[in-house]
Amino acid sequence: FKGRVIEKGPAKNVLTHPKENYTRGLLACRPPIDSRPVRLPTVNEIIANPDQVWAQTDSQQRLKRIHSQQSRSPVLEVVGLSKIYSSKTLLGKGHSETRAVDCVSFAVYPGETFGLVGESGCGKTTLSRMILGLIKPTEGKIKFEGQSIDQLSRKAMTAVRRKMQIIFQDPYSSLNPGIRIGAAILEPMQAHKILSSKKERQEKVIELLLKVGLQASDFDKYPHEFSGGQRQRIVIARALALKPSFLVCDESVSALDVSVQAQILNLLNDLKDEFGLTLFFISHDLAVIKYMSDRVMVMNQGRVEELEEADALFHSPKSKYTQKLINSIPGI
Repeated sequence: FKGRVIEKGPAKNVLTHPKENYTRGLLACRPPIDSRPVRLPTVNEIIANPDQVWAQTDSQQRLKRIHSQQSRSPVLEVVGLSKIYSSKTLLGKGHSETRAVDCVSFAVYPGETFGLVGESGCGKTTLSRMILGLIKPTEGKIKFEGQSIDQLSRKAMTAVRRKMQIIFQDPYSSLNPGIRIGAAILEPMQAHKILSSKKERQEKVIELLLKVGLQASDFDKYPHEFSGGQRQRIVIARALALKPSFLVCDESVSALDVSVQAQILNLLNDLKDEFGLTLFFISHDLAVIKYMSDRVMVMNQGRVEELEEADALFHSPKSKYTQKLINSIPGI
């Protein structure tokens, strides 16, 4: 910690009976599988108050909220969605087909966090790119806020995409190193004619920087002047600049260390509540998925393996594949 060795010893001893508060903080900020705290503790909070008891989510109130969400019309409807890639065989005498996404159907309701989990190559990213209109589906239908969007023209999709934003996995490649962050956040606002003047947009950018835990003075800095966690905050601010209602988080914390990960997950939950967002949360990390999600969909080889309320899925999975994934979660 800060260039010094804080604690060392046999792995089992350090991980199960840490002596230092910093070590305890690193272990505590990881999303737990067997409980659901209202907020994840951060390392600094554990160091400052190691004996604090963290409030837990009321499971009955949580289920009532989920049922209330599902009483409304879906914000996103996906029906029979498939993406098939064709390629020539080795000798060029025929074609082979790969079903990256295979007849997937589900609905996402306003205000929920919909978790999507599965192994690498299961079709998660392909599915999200079809939802965002970045690639066209081979088969199936996509409705967003009641409007069919799967066959929209690029121009028509631009208006829809303003309401649908994405936070990518890698905060380092998500930002142009040659553009100051204020300009990077302001650019999409100008393209979509958000607010009427440059001054108003600049003020809005500063407001967003403060919302995500950065400073107004960061407006004129370049991406290389920030840490990975700070860059992800910048990417979140840029996504919020267009006032979206639907936010796709594609492995958005997997590149961050656990201490920063907890801060970003807390931030996403805070912003979701403040701005009334619906989150489509993609990850291969089951602990993160369980903590963040109201419902979870498990994908395997392009198909839906299981879709269930998060706690029920982790407690009593119906699919053998889901059980296999849950059993693979590393423990301490």
